Amino acid sequence: MTDQQIKDEIFNVVWSACDTFRGVIDPSDYKNYILTLLFVKYLSDARKSKIAEYSEKYKGDETRVQRAMQRERFVIPEDCTFDHLYAHRNDSDIGQHINTVLEKVEDANKAKLHNVFRNIDFNSEANLGKTRQRNQRLKTLLEDFASEKLDLRPERVGHMDIVGDVYEYLIARFAAQAGKKAGEFYTPAEVSETLARLVAPEDGERICDPTCGSGSLLIKASKQVGTKNFSLFGQEMNGSTWALCKMNMFLHEVDAARIEWEDTIRHPQLVENDALMKFDIVIANPPFSLDKWGQEIAAGDQYDRFHAGIPPKSKGDWAFISHMIATSLKGKGRVGVVVPHGVLFRGGQEGKIRRHMIEQNYLDGVVGLPSNLFYGAGIPAALMIFDKSRTTRAKEDVFFIDASREFEQGTNQNRLRPEDMDKIVETFHKRTVIDKYSYLASFDEITENDFNLNIPRYVDTFEPEPEIDMAEVQAEIVRINKELAEVEAKMEGYLEDLGFKS
Repeated sequence: MTDQQIKDEIFNVVWSACDTFRGVIDPSDYKNYILTLLFVKYLSDARKSKIAEYSEKYKGDETRVQRAMQRERFVIPEDCTFDHLYAHRNDSDIGQHINTVLEKVEDANKAKLHNVFRNIDFNSEANLGKTRQRNQRLKTLLEDFASEKLDLRPERVGHMDIVGDVYEYLIARFAAQAGKKAGEFYTPAEVSETLARLVAPEDGERICDPTCGSGSLLIKASKQVGTKNFSLFGQEMNGSTWALCKMNMFLHEVDAARIEWEDTIRHPQLVENDALMKFDIVIANPPFSLDKWGQEIAAGDQYDRFHAGIPPKSKGDWAFISHMIATSLKGKGRVGVVVPHGVLFRGGQEGKIRRHMIEQNYLDGVVGLPSNLFYGAGIPAALMIFDKSRTTRAKEDVFFIDASREFEQGTNQNRLRPEDMDKIVETFHKRTVIDKYSYLASFDEITENDFNLNIPRYVDTFEPEPEIDMAEVQAEIVRINKELAEVEAKMEGYLEDLGFKS
């Protein structure tokens, strides 16, 4: 079977297993149970393969096999495997038994999985129902996952990214079902890839997402590097989403990623020597226009992130952007952020912050995206790209792209096609001016527009109405009147034949 066929087979088995919860539990809740159990299934299948490999290598010497297994990148005790759970699927306390297994897996892999399963409770009556219902649902789920088609051993799946891709696929499917809640944990793959390609991470660079969700944007950025020589950092406020991110990193073999759990604005955790850590690349899809984002701490912020101004209490967009700018390396850091269009033109305090960022020569470009790309948000969004290397040069142009009209329309969700992404990225990096698509605006021009970045001010997409040839219209009227007279004459003839006179 090809990699894609194996992926599709795994997709189908796991998605079918979700039927156990559909209509009973909200997708934003049951996704955690499905994805956690898939994670355990992968670790168990990979362990099985390694034991077989070492048994052959050491000719059945159990001591040497166990010693080798202790040096693996993960350790799964014998009584913590998926097969062990499956054997106990009829237990009256199967929910608590799964919880105990997860605790043991955590303890055996503290450096990588510490606290990852803290927010998931397989014995929750609130989420999974009363004891009888809960036991039946968990038993059915274990039986679904025991399918031979869900064999995740490395010799079958070929390489780690298949499992990682399956994980990403499922997160995306859950996001599609979860509506507005989806923005908390997932950025559509096409948007993530486009943003990652625009900031263009390079070999050896440190990449950070201060609102990382389940980590899809960080993973897309890491794949743009082209080597394994990069470092990933992230912070996420939602505990269950943070856990998904940690598991996602593990499945993509990014064991060293540092993912913190806290509120990025109120309590930034990526600090060293009492100062914010600095990164080559900072990318994010922060919550749009977040209310109560932490304005109360901004004036006294110990890291001076809001020296350009304090955003309004009810709209935290520029708070996240200010944080991202503050954590990017001086003279070289690149920042890419997804924003609602209001960020580009709203006045008041936001207008003052925007003006400061432009006057500092940070802003490199703005890309307008199609509407309805994001789960739970039908409004169009934009990408803002900042580049601190510009600060070493004179005031430079800002590049605008209006990509809002080039996409594939879906039933519930629109998406960027590969050719749409390629055009955005190539046009941006080459700064090619294309009629009704892109424009290079000078600093003076932006100043004249009072630092308003509304894309239609720069990219003229107006389509003039076709000119009307009045002589041709008059001739058409004459022709129609002639035809009408002929039809009326025929009608009179027919009426006379029938004995009627007009």
